Amino acid sequence: MKTKLIVHGGAWSIPQEFEKDHIDGVHQALAQVYPYLKQGMSALDAVEAAVKIMECDPTFDAGRGAFLNAIGEIELDAIIMDGRTLDFGAVAAVQNILHPVSLARLVMERTEHCLLVGKGAQLFARDNNIPELSPEALLTPRELEFYEKIKNDPDFYTHKPFEPKPNGTVGAVALDIYGNLAAATSTGGTPRKHPGRVGDSPLPGAGAYADNEAGAASATGWGESIMKVLMSKTACHLLKFHSAERAAKLAVDQLQQRVSGWGGIILIDRNGNYGFAHNTTKMAFAYAGPSGEIIAKIAV
Repeated sequence: MKTKLIVHGGAWSIPQEFEKDHIDGVHQALAQVYPYLKQGMSALDAVEAAVKIMECDPTFDAGRGAFLNAIGEIELDAIIMDGRTLDFGAVAAVQNILHPVSLARLVMERTEHCLLVGKGAQLFARDNNIPELSPEALLTPRELEFYEKIKNDPDFYTHKPFEPKPNGTVGAVALDIYGNLAAATSTGGTPRKHPGRVGDSPLPGAGAYADNEAGAASATGWGESIMKVLMSKTACHLLKFHSAERAAKLAVDQLQQRVSGWGGIILIDRNGNYGFAHNTTKMAFAYAGPSGEIIAKIAV
């Protein structure tokens, strides 16, 4: 099986001055991970590694650089899913952890559970020696400035970052040499969200989904709308009847038509074909081309 890898850096209204940062960020994730995927790295390892690179990048709304919630704290969500077994691990509303995607994987591999949240997820992280950083280590000046601007604005709603604002959720989808698929998504959620708010990202079928019998997908956008249509699972189901590109488009169309939602999706079908679509102004993504070349761009 020929290996495939595609990543996204969010579907938002990315201002022109931040476009290069987004392109460089998704390119870096591909460049560092894809050579290992070609050499035999598992799809599960590949999506975790790619997402970890983007969690480190303050360009994105994941890990370092995430939005602040209504009380000025950073709460992170993530999921990782194995298309071979349909196993997944997820965490939500965790704090002071740079790589929630790795914590999500530990939930999948070391517990009988699928999803841990809040204090319970934090305790699990400590029990498994996951490093905890100071809140300041994840905070960027840009996000602090934005928080100060919106924290007392009575007209602000959490879906407004789809107006000009640079950050975005990150995600990755991979197909390995063994024919296995995997997907992962990580986010800081929406700005000024209520403490404890959980969006689509850590929910299977919403923020991500992977099934070797169909395909794998990672979503990004306004989580409250993506959850309602289970956009990632919807896209994977559509792969049984449509091409990868058509399935991605139909899933986004359903998001907009049924719940007036905004977002984007990347996917790979079981035969290694890519699909991606969005209904936001822009979407940052990168993928490995037919000859292994890296294609990174802002789709408009």
